[in-house]
Amino acid sequence: MTKLSAAQQATAAKLMGPALAEGHAYARLAELTDGIGPRLSGSESAEAAVQWALRSFQADGVKAWKEPVKVPRWVRGEEHGEILASARTRGLPLSLLALGGSAPTPPEGVTAEVVEVNSLEELAALGDKVKGRIVFFNHTMSEAADYGRFAGLRGRGPAAAAKQGAVAALVRSLATASLSTPHTGSTRFDEGGPRLPAAAVSVEDALTLHRMLQGGAVKVRLVLGCSDLPDADSSNVVAEVRGREKPDEVVLLGAHLDSWDVGTGAHDDGAGVVMVMEAARLIARLPQAPRRTVRVVLFMNEENGLRGGRAYAQAHAKELPKHVAAIEMDAGGGRPLGVSLHAGPGGETLLWPWLAPLEGLGAARFLVGHATGADLSPMEPAHVPFVGVRVDSSRYFDVHHSMADTLDKVDPQDLSRSTAAVTWMAYALAESPGTLARPTGPESDGPPPPKK
Repeated sequence: MTKLSAAQQATAAKLMGPALAEGHAYARLAELTDGIGPRLSGSESAEAAVQWALRSFQADGVKAWKEPVKVPRWVRGEEHGEILASARTRGLPLSLLALGGSAPTPPEGVTAEVVEVNSLEELAALGDKVKGRIVFFNHTMSEAADYGRFAGLRGRGPAAAAKQGAVAALVRSLATASLSTPHTGSTRFDEGGPRLPAAAVSVEDALTLHRMLQGGAVKVRLVLGCSDLPDADSSNVVAEVRGREKPDEVVLLGAHLDSWDVGTGAHDDGAGVVMVMEAARLIARLPQAPRRTVRVVLFMNEENGLRGGRAYAQAHAKELPKHVAAIEMDAGGGRPLGVSLHAGPGGETLLWPWLAPLEGLGAARFLVGHATGADLSPMEPAHVPFVGVRVDSSRYFDVHHSMADTLDKVDPQDLSRSTAAVTWMAYALAESPGTLARPTGPESDGPPPPKK
């Protein structure tokens, strides 16, 4: 096929026109963010989001159901810290957020001298010199592309510091903008290994700590009231529009329904949730379903455990060879930029004619880079082809995992444009006479940078 038929062009208009004009995705995002709020796994709000999604799919005339997921239940509790007064300076409060998975401090807190490191290698080189200290992980993130370079400091740094005898860890927030807004995220400790209290500090406070440490010793007092409760019962929400000719072949659209417990998860990942829900709603309204089944999965627990992604891959293991493509939307509600592929040979040739309707959105091009996502990663061993509908994430880390990730940060027009792009690409993959060749291994440039 060298170009779309008149009928296919008309279908593109039927799908993309309402996505661009009706404002349904943004209205639904308002329901999720303002109506339900933050949705950390295991919380009452997360369960409310599951029920909201089921009701919404039902209202759209899209068949939907729950699939069980056992999720971790971490609770933040109180959190505060301060740089203690010394002969050189007055005391200063710290703007901070406990990292997901952090251990609590004793009720009276932890007070210790701070030692600054800029890498895990630098930490390792200090050996037992960090014993009894608070390790401060500093870095220089300034643009979105830096996230993958420095996310390991937050994800693995506190555990490494604990093994070397540190009493707590502070991590400069992974952020591209800050008005004293700390950004949380998960940190991981080995099963049965040492744990410690760990928190993200605002960029401003990280810079203050760095300056003060140039002049001599600095002591910090940290109080965290985190707690780990027993794992909770939760659910992925799955919905689908059944294909007319090959219903056993599945095009999967994924996003994660949970969020952190700060802000309301508007960009991360409310925007992705409403995009894929809207795709299902609009495709279900067509007079004729596409050849293949379009399945939406709203994953639970992407932020602090990835239990939903793993549960889906396990529950549907026998079906995965029939998953002909998967798209994950988890990079915010920015405007669409283009399409990336992780598939076998010939993928661009197959999809190229179907990109034409994206020209008006400025997204009718293939982009080099990752097409995978965290919740899709458990499907990689089954060689599922991944398609990335890439959005502008240049300002995503301004608000990511912070109190500032609220509805007002999402531009309604950008959201509608990306919704239109996702909807059309889902239909194209489900309707195309041919399917993408399956990849033979992981993406050639390695695993995607850790998002969380």
